[in-house]
Formats: sequence, structure tokens, C-alpha cells
Amino acid sequence: MALLERIKEIHRKSRRTYGSPRVHAALRQEGRPCSKKRVAGLMRRNGLVGRCPRRFKRTTIPDPMAIAVDLLKRIFGPGTIEINAAWCGDITYIRTWEGWLYLATVIDVASRRVVGWAMADHMRSELVCDALRMAIGARQPARGLIFHSDRGCQYTSAESPTSSRLTA
Repeated sequence: MALLERIKEIHRKSRRTYGSPRVHAALRQEGRPCSKKRVAGLMRRNGLVGRCPRRFKRTTIPDPMAIAVDLLKRIFGPGTIEINAAWCGDITYIRTWEGWLYLATVIDVASRRVVGWAMADHMRSELVCDALRMAIGARQPARGLIFHSDRGCQYTSAESPTSSRLTA
């Protein structure tokens, strides 16, 4: 019972992230003799489970030939820019039971509202273009709009959001 209480304490102090290997290591560091199987069995019977690290998926693959000019000069504060004068975009990924789902968003820098978005099971440039088309259709921006993004290949491709076909 004393060992179980100490296991629960170590697990709680780790914010319920430690599994049996780390709990066992902590017990051994304290000088408490016990086996790995004993710790794993006690944790399993008492519903103590550690958290697994998140899976990482790299989404931004920069184009080495892309030359980016920072037209916004990193000024994103409230009241520093007019509505529909600057938009920014990015792609995020969502893990689902059926695989990865990619979400491209276009956000108005001034209002910080999502003005366009698109989802797909791929990260091709058409995903970004669909999000930007939705934003243009909804907001009807004037000429001179600045679109800010990372240097990912979706944004620097020939069909990129700066393409004349999108603004026509």
C-alpha cells in the first residue's frame, strides 16, 4: 500500500504524464527497491496512465528560391492597419481517424477575423487558393491588399495567392 501511494504521488506530481518507466526510475532514484513489472501492474490496476508525446508533422517546406519582402514590417498591433488592407494566411493540420486534414485560413490583420478558409486532405497550392478565393468573394477588398504568409511552397508556387488569376 505504501508503494502504491508513492506511485500515485509521483504520477500526480508529474501532472499525470509519467508512465510506469518514469515512475519506476523516480522510485529507484529515491532508493525504493521494486521491479518494473510491479510498478506497471500497480499502475494498470489503479488506472494510472501516462501521456504519450504528440506526433509532429512538418508542414512548412520553404522554397529556397523564394524572395520575400516584409511589406508589413512586422506591425500587427491593433489600430495600426485598416480593415481589408492586410491579410495573413497559414495552413494547419488536424489529425482525424481517416488521416490528416489540412486547414488553410486567411485572417484580416486589422479585425483578426477569419475571412476565408478551405479544408482538404492534401497540402497543394489549390488549398491556399481556395481559402483566398473565399476571402476575396466575401470581403471584396480594394486594390493594394497585402497578403502575408510564410515561405511555404504552397504560397510561393505559380498558382500562389499573388497570382493575377485570383484577383481577376
